[in-house]
Amino acid sequence: MQNISNHYFSATINSTEAYNPATNTWTEKSSIPTARSSFGAGVYQNKIYCIGGFNLNDDGTRTTPTGVNEVYDPATDTWETKTPMPTARYGLQANVVDEKIYLIGGWYQLENKYKDVDESAQVDVYDPKTDTWTLGTPTPTAVADYASAVVKYKIYVISGVTCGTTITDLTQIYDPKTEEWSSGASIPMGVKNAAAGAIASADSLTAIFVVGGSNATYSLNGQYANQVYFPETNTWNKALPMPIDKAGLSVTIVNNTLYAIGGGHNIFTPDSTTTMQYTPFTTATIEPFPTILLVTVIVVVVVVISVGVLIFFKKNKQQTSQ
Repeated sequence: MQNISNHYFSATINSTEAYNPATNTWTEKSSIPTARSSFGAGVYQNKIYCIGGFNLNDDGTRTTPTGVNEVYDPATDTWETKTPMPTARYGLQANVVDEKIYLIGGWYQLENKYKDVDESAQVDVYDPKTDTWTLGTPTPTAVADYASAVVKYKIYVISGVTCGTTITDLTQIYDPKTEEWSSGASIPMGVKNAAAGAIASADSLTAIFVVGGSNATYSLNGQYANQVYFPETNTWNKALPMPIDKAGLSVTIVNNTLYAIGGGHNIFTPDSTTTMQYTPFTTATIEPFPTILLVTVIVVVVVVISVGVLIFFKKNKQQTSQ
């Protein structure tokens, strides 16, 4: 479960709804105790941990970030409050690796009258077994509103906002075992408020699908984009676009099928009840980015030039022999 909420909402709600892919139905569940948006959510031992976020006042203004940590048990339809995150933040993701939950980056509160929040490089690590927090190695580049996924015990923090309002194309990779960061290939189109999920292909390669989001050119609008990263080859491709442009959506993977839920088209129509289903690797839906086409064109041009040169020298040799 992932939650990536945008900041265009005029109200935050405490609704909890469960979706059953088998029957394509929704069910109302026990409400989350703290209404909030843009929090991180991760699943550990069949329980859903919702951490951080922010609320909105009655006039639509954002409250300060919260570190609240609430866990939902689907088996009993109940909520329980746990130890809060040490540094309150929103616009972040929760990733579960080796029985711990990692909260990376996000927006944190500043005591500055000219700027109220800033991107964070902090990594908070939560241990559900002991209900305690520790610190991980900070990100090389502070980032918020990014997309992320876990592949082979490594956390991929993709794109997002850095340096105020700049949308970065960085792929930052965290290894919790060594507590070290590395870099992956840059995403072709930088996005904020996108969503991501990892799916294994038939040849055992794992692909991270980064869907939707807003880019630098159209920062107030969602995108149709479906960008795919292969960690094993450190390459990016493009896949079948979403039928509806979205930002601030959520992505969940069930049985190698991606479900894109909620989000909004743009700042004027932020709310959506649409659930979109995408099953990759069933058809030829993944294509190389234009850079591959450019290489192909260059190769063809080189071949044509080479053939031309050979013809030229052959003719020149014939004329000389005559």
